[in-house]
Amino acid sequence: MSSNPFTLAYGCVLVAALLPMFCAILAKAGAMPSGRNHDPRAWLAAQTGWRARANAAQANSFEGLPFFIGAVIIAHQLGAPQARLDLLACTFIVLRLAYIALYVGDKATARSLVWGLGLLVNIAIMLLGWR
Repeated sequence: MSSNPFTLAYGCVLVAALLPMFCAILAKAGAMPSGRNHDPRAWLAAQTGWRARANAAQANSFEGLPFFIGAVIIAHQLGAPQARLDLLACTFIVLRLAYIALYVGDKATARSLVWGLGLLVNIAIMLLGWR
């Protein structure tokens, strides 16, 4: 019997861990002056508009990451049904991508709704293995 311990849900954890870096690249792309890389956080803090929102999405992506990682690990440890876990983890990633797009696009109400759905998905992931 062979098994692949690197599940789709774990792959989603990897994607979620890369999302903050994607937001940072988005915030800096095409605008960060050369020679300013010695203090990129100060440069980002001075940004406005969509670049500032991309940077804020980066911070929020980092903030949401521990809960998602913990939920996926706990679900695996509790023996959650793998297909459901994978589906929920993928749903979380799709919601995070939508959240980032809505944040950068300045759609505050929709962004908050998507954030709330992501929170509910995380809770569902964590409770999936509960019997």
